[in-house]
Amino acid sequence: MLLALAFTAAILGSSIVTMRLMRREQTPAEAKTAEIGAYLDRFFIDDYDETELADAAAAAMVSATGDRWSYYLTAEEKSSYDEQMKNAYVGIGVTISAQEALGGMRIEAVTAGSPAEEAGLLTGDIITEVEGEKTLDLGMTGTRAKVRGEEGTFVTLTILRGEERFPAAVERRSIQTPVATYDMLDGQIGYIKIANFDSRCAEETIAAMDDLIAQGARALIFDVRNNGGGYKDELVKVLDKILPEGILFQSEDYQGTKQSDRSDERCIELPMAVLVNLDSYSAAEFFAAAIQEYGWGTVVGTKTVGKGNFQTAFTLSDGSMLNLSIGKYYTPQGRSLTDTGVTPDVIVELSEENSAKLSYGRLEKADDAQLQAAIRVITQKLS
Repeated sequence: MLLALAFTAAILGSSIVTMRLMRREQTPAEAKTAEIGAYLDRFFIDDYDETELADAAAAAMVSATGDRWSYYLTAEEKSSYDEQMKNAYVGIGVTISAQEALGGMRIEAVTAGSPAEEAGLLTGDIITEVEGEKTLDLGMTGTRAKVRGEEGTFVTLTILRGEERFPAAVERRSIQTPVATYDMLDGQIGYIKIANFDSRCAEETIAAMDDLIAQGARALIFDVRNNGGGYKDELVKVLDKILPEGILFQSEDYQGTKQSDRSDERCIELPMAVLVNLDSYSAAEFFAAAIQEYGWGTVVGTKTVGKGNFQTAFTLSDGSMLNLSIGKYYTPQGRSLTDTGVTPDVIVELSEENSAKLSYGRLEKADDAQLQAAIRVITQKLS
């Protein structure tokens, strides 16, 4: 699921929406679904799940708008969405991938300090069963759902490590997903990986910048590859820390209301680079575009996806959610990124194999052609 670049918006109560609907005639979509429902109710010979029918109809309505950024989530899916936006969830702290040839779900990463680490689980372990059910039968979604649960309870996994197979009881706890991770490269270049622009992004990214500069960083590299975007307010706070006085971001909503976010004169005057790829979405793209338009840094990688609409999430009466495009965003210079994205100053491709390793956090920095290109750009500026 793609994360939307969103304003904090008041959600209309379902009763208000219902009252407004009662004051007008049915739309063609409403009339059509009501008519089909009547035929199903009267003539259909088999049973069907009315909730599934309603969810399918809702998803189809949104899809038919042709807007790839608007979408519908069931009540169950909305719970996962809320966890993502908070960068926190109740679980054990592992990232998995389906590996049918290996007989289960491979652990690709173990979160530091997590229950999984405490239980001795390792990257490369294969989870073959969860509570006695085979993970290949459950699939990725089913495995994830069964591993997660109520905080403080335990889940029993069957682990395959080499030739050894053994059970592991792991506690479920609330886990905060790191948003900004960082380290020092070559003793002088601060590297910051920003996972998304959701909750805590600005706090963690600004703290990373401050710490690296305190350590003596003479330049900064920001990595927003595979960054799905997030909240506009988080993005603006990060850009305000970096850029000089001026416009950071512009928007226009469905009512034609325009807004500009500006930075003050305080900024970071160090050589910079931003890493992007095709999976850099929305806030990640506008982050790179702002730094590029100010001439404040060099963008390295591959062209971004091109998402210029922003969404607001409307919670429906049954707990499901409609994430709807309600406006457009623009760069500091007033450009829309819709279908154009950000073209890097230095274009560098990754192999399919290394792109996969990058997505799982297993690409060594020495093998990362895009990062190495950014380091070369920065080094030239420092020399």
